[in-house]
Amino acid sequence: MLNQCNRIGMKFSILIKTSPAHIQQSKKLQPHVCIYLSMYSFQVDFWQPDSVTLVRPKMQVDFRVEAEKSFKVEDLLKENGMEYQVLIDNLQAALDAQFDSQARSASHSYVKYNDWDTIAAWTADIAAQNPDLVSRSVIGKTYEGRPMYLLKMGKSGANKNAIFMDCGFHAREWITPAFCQWFVKEAVETYGKDTVMTTLLDKLDFYVLPVLNIDGYVYTWTKDRMWRKTRSKNSGSICIGTDPNRNFDAGWCTIGASEHPCDATYCGSAPESEKETKALADFIREHLSTIKAYLTIHSYSQLLLFPYSYTYNLPSDYEELNSIARAASKELSSLYNTKYTYGPGAKTIYPAAGGSDDWAYDQGIKYSFTFELRDTGRYGFLLPESQIKPTCEETLLAVKYIANYVLEHLY
Repeated sequence: MLNQCNRIGMKFSILIKTSPAHIQQSKKLQPHVCIYLSMYSFQVDFWQPDSVTLVRPKMQVDFRVEAEKSFKVEDLLKENGMEYQVLIDNLQAALDAQFDSQARSASHSYVKYNDWDTIAAWTADIAAQNPDLVSRSVIGKTYEGRPMYLLKMGKSGANKNAIFMDCGFHAREWITPAFCQWFVKEAVETYGKDTVMTTLLDKLDFYVLPVLNIDGYVYTWTKDRMWRKTRSKNSGSICIGTDPNRNFDAGWCTIGASEHPCDATYCGSAPESEKETKALADFIREHLSTIKAYLTIHSYSQLLLFPYSYTYNLPSDYEELNSIARAASKELSSLYNTKYTYGPGAKTIYPAAGGSDDWAYDQGIKYSFTFELRDTGRYGFLLPESQIKPTCEETLLAVKYIANYVLEHLY
């Protein structure tokens, strides 16, 4: 098990109650607790939202600090009258507790977290075992030279339209690659049995990228479970990596993204500066005539978002996208009563430029959605394995709903 010692620290959750007027009196949102934390040189790892610059009034803020600094942080919170809750007081124990499923073996499992080597081998196996439904290709290589495997699912046919789905944009969001694997499993296991899935695979192709940010994902298994970005080197900086979901040419680096390489939301040196995002964008551009929906799977917060995130302006298809998101969220909640919030990204959570969903929509892919899977902060990025199955089961309902809608409303 990955041991990251006591420095990994504690996870806090606070509710910001500063008034908008109070914020406007200061250039840096003082006295927001986040700024205080930054001022005191605390190593603050923002979980929700992604960055201190995105903190707003009446927002729940989740962040992590190193263990030896936790008492000072608690004192600071108290001094400033901030309501807070320690959600995880021993993050190393929470890391260990993630692996709580009964499926402990070296082989691939759909109900446990699999490392990259296991996932890579699985992509070959699932294609070999289901040659009539699944094929595997390589759409590019990562910064560190790992092949980016893409699975294409569907019965062979001429001029088929397609849906593209990716997982693992942010390295620490382990539940997302788990869902992409689950979706492929369900497709091959229920084809010919489930009417909806059979129709979808007969009439559509599904492109599934199980992990986009492979280098970062490997790093979370070997060095730092909380790593978020890619692992590319940045010219003129000792800081590593770019946030791949701020690296697309959609309002690039204008709002909700950082120009500083050391920040978690660093937008990169240019749009598609990352080999991973360039490979994804190139593939979608090459298949624009057939790709009718783009689904990107993230965690956490239990949200179903659609464009735009780089502007508060609503997309031209707002009414239709909002209706789909409402119905898909209802479908999702029907299984375990898991409540999702839905809407355009900037208005529903916070503005963030350079996202893949906005880029896909601006490329002409009308049905573009971002899922933020379980939970709402209790476990955050450390969702236990025992929640993989229910999370994937309910998410599958929403994805099937969207896919079926797309099939019935092709454009």
